[in-house]
Amino acid sequence: MEITVRALEKKDYEDLSNLMEELGYPSTVEEIEERYSQLNCHPDYASLVAVINGTVVGFSGICRMHYFETNGTYARILAFVVSSTVRKQGVGSTLLRASEQWALANNCTGVTLNSGNRPERQAAHVFYKANGYMAKSTGFSKTLI
Repeated sequence: MEITVRALEKKDYEDLSNLMEELGYPSTVEEIEERYSQLNCHPDYASLVAVINGTVVGFSGICRMHYFETNGTYARILAFVVSSTVRKQGVGSTLLRASEQWALANNCTGVTLNSGNRPERQAAHVFYKANGYMAKSTGFSKTLI
């Protein structure tokens, strides 16, 4: 099985819609098109997809950010998902390495991400730890609107 990683293209929006649903964020193709018309205008954002046989089976949404507490920049993976049909076959690790390479190419000294504390995310936590990531903090959020 050959896994390729490349930038998200408009033709991928339907596959991405399916992946976003698996991630727990149902999104129509139209919502994705609107969202990425905004994100694609920002050079500090990247949307990478893992592809097998012409089908998008993984997605990584990354942003380059500046540290407040020290000098330099880091990458934050804001969305990461692999299709349940191909998990545990190397797709996630391949996509994560490509995300790290993007970070290095964009002068980032590290990569961070959040993964929910829900029971269904435990396998993801094991995956991230197996790929060298450490659990270092608890995230908080608040909806304002």
